[in-house]
Amino acid sequence: MSRYVKIKVSSKSFSSHPVLRNELLAAFPYAKFNDELEEFTADNFAAYIDDSVGMVVGLEPIIGSVLAKCPNLELVSKFGVGLDNIDKAATDKYNVKIGWTGGVNRRSVSEMTLCFMIGLSRHILFSSRNLVKLNDWSKNGGVDLSNQVVGIIGVGYIGKDLIELLKPFGCKILVNDIIDQANYYQENGLIESTKEEIYAQADIVTVHTPLDETTRGFCNADIFRQMKETGYFINCARGGLVVQVDLKQALLDGAIAGAAIDVFESEPSDDSELINLPNLICTPHTGGSSDQAILAMGRSAIKHLVGHFGR
Repeated sequence: MSRYVKIKVSSKSFSSHPVLRNELLAAFPYAKFNDELEEFTADNFAAYIDDSVGMVVGLEPIIGSVLAKCPNLELVSKFGVGLDNIDKAATDKYNVKIGWTGGVNRRSVSEMTLCFMIGLSRHILFSSRNLVKLNDWSKNGGVDLSNQVVGIIGVGYIGKDLIELLKPFGCKILVNDIIDQANYYQENGLIESTKEEIYAQADIVTVHTPLDETTRGFCNADIFRQMKETGYFINCARGGLVVQVDLKQALLDGAIAGAAIDVFESEPSDDSELINLPNLICTPHTGGSSDQAILAMGRSAIKHLVGHFGR
């Protein structure tokens, strides 16, 4: 049966990945891809879905106004791990199932976060940029990451994987999560802390929470004021967790020493002033995009389609 069901892919990166294309076509030979690499909005996405029964989506809007126009749609299979583009109330209303596996890109994101931690602490990233742009040979080697105080807000798949990577460094790790994980914290030598304790004590604060209405914009001017002036802030989760103008002001004012971000409030970001700040390192949302992570996310999406429609 699965050979003839109507499957479409809206994700540009999935559509342009030869291995994932071939693996999806092996299960669904009539699957259609976003070969024009179109950017979808709430206004044009329903027309693309048309009468498809299954979709592979990245960040496209799975919301009520779209689903209302797609009565044949049965399953949205997520290429990625964030669900902030999917309105769960709307999928429930229109009886659309969500194919999703959490944490499939955890190592990719946790490695980037560790890279930022070392790069900020040792001034590697700033020194490299200044050498290339300014021929600046200043020998500021920073401080070792080892034995610093690291604050992790959000101890899910990525937070836990980051903790494993940090173990050889002997850092004092402060953790905060809305879920009670006392046994895990005790077993791994972690210190359960309030967010305020993390802001005040940590040399590095990194956030790894989902983005929803309870977390949107919680990293704001208030928390940057509470952080050490020598502290660093890292966000490899979702841009919407941070009030971007507040982070920019904190960096301009020297309220914190620096930051590294992989995500922005809107992408691509048009805030050139932020991107060019001398105490900010930024990357174009590549934290979860290692070759291994892309394959894992894509194969997870295919697995959910096969599981729902059969082979």
